[in-house]
Amino acid sequence: MADPQGFLKLDRQTPTRRPVDVRIRDWKEVYEDFPKESLAGQASRCMDCGIPFCHNGCPLGNLIPEWNDLVYKDDWSSAIERLHATNNFPEFTGRLCPAPCEASCVLGINQDPVTIKQVEVEIIDRAWDELHVLPSLAKESSGKSVAVVGSGPAGLATAQQLTRAGHAVTVFERAPRIGGLLRYGIPEFKMEKRHLDRRLEQMAAEGTTFKAGVNVGVDVTVEQLRAQFDAVVLAGGSTVGRDLPAPGRELAGIHLAMEYLVPANEVQEGTRSDWPITAEDKHVVIIGGGDTGADCLGTAHRQGAASVTQLEIMPEPPAQRASSTPWPTWPLMLRTSSAHEEGGERVFAVSTTEYVGKDGAVDAIRLTDVDASFQPIPGSERTIPAQLVLLAMGFVSPQHEGLLDELGVAYDGRGNVERSSSWESSVPGVFVAGDMGRGQSLIVWAIAEGRSCAAAVDAHLMGTTTLPNPVRPTDRPT
Repeated sequence: MADPQGFLKLDRQTPTRRPVDVRIRDWKEVYEDFPKESLAGQASRCMDCGIPFCHNGCPLGNLIPEWNDLVYKDDWSSAIERLHATNNFPEFTGRLCPAPCEASCVLGINQDPVTIKQVEVEIIDRAWDELHVLPSLAKESSGKSVAVVGSGPAGLATAQQLTRAGHAVTVFERAPRIGGLLRYGIPEFKMEKRHLDRRLEQMAAEGTTFKAGVNVGVDVTVEQLRAQFDAVVLAGGSTVGRDLPAPGRELAGIHLAMEYLVPANEVQEGTRSDWPITAEDKHVVIIGGGDTGADCLGTAHRQGAASVTQLEIMPEPPAQRASSTPWPTWPLMLRTSSAHEEGGERVFAVSTTEYVGKDGAVDAIRLTDVDASFQPIPGSERTIPAQLVLLAMGFVSPQHEGLLDELGVAYDGRGNVERSSSWESSVPGVFVAGDMGRGQSLIVWAIAEGRSCAAAVDAHLMGTTTLPNPVRPTDRPT
């Protein structure tokens, strides 16, 4: 235990965000450096509980009390060893995960929880700076080959684990560069892509082969894939966005969120010269109040939108944990991201009824307030300006057309790829990890599933495995 009285002596401290008027003029990460002299104190607030519920909150099973204690003792090399023991990519989760571990922290019952996420990201950033993150080479080759289709967090975690187990792993990505949503969906102001590139360099040095710009099922046929590899892992994510059909949907200027975010990220990476879709000088309406909507919001601010309104059909959550979601469950409460802090209006309990056009393009939307059953409230109809409408209501399933249908995999009731308790699809030798099988979820679930799927593939190829297996396909957040 770090300091038995740490949580009594110190308040929770989180990193400071750069001033709004400064950060919306660039695309750099929004947080200032965390004071190094404060970190040991924040780690000391961890109580090393007899039953550490933070383990239950994190599907990766991160050894949080252990690395908090090591940070307090200034043993950074051991801290990164314990962190990497359960998490392949803490530089991603430390920036992008909503931290269900903090929501289940025992200290959070009646005080502010430990700043687990900040300690995590400081451990990995310091490890990179001090050259503690080196390629981990397999002791010997298994003689087996594995294809991983998809290079998001699930695919990358699967690939790294299997490469380290001695298999020849090739990661296929249909986009021009490796990274999946980590590269193309997450804006630069949430995670600068240098963190991704640095990890990919490590994986390549370990022996993982990356093939970007290859659409499996088109550029490489299913028959070629099955003939060339001893096992296949499907990790292509949940990519079919939820649409909102309403009168006027055919108008120009209405886009699914990824149609907007992907080219915006390509501009920041220098692979595209300008934005094909821009919010500049436009009244923007974002339909959907989750993380993807917030990503659209921050992007619109940086493109110079005239105004931004974010709509959510659900009622406004309470400012504090709702009684319906008691500790240690994930709390229902209002969350304000850095993008919300930058401006725009959030409107809850409303439904869009029509897109209104002018000269063939959207110019406004009609909406109405809704009751607790999502039924329109008479007399609440109104129209707001909208020259750009972004649909950010989540994702419904992976793309069936092409690879999945050609493989002949079975689907579950939600349209995701069906899988057994051993992560195998209905097609022998074809495994599934991440959102493609689970449905849209968190980055920690993607990495945890990738690690477990890798263990299943290793056992399938070799008869046994020593790889960790943190979750099962049926596991769900508590």
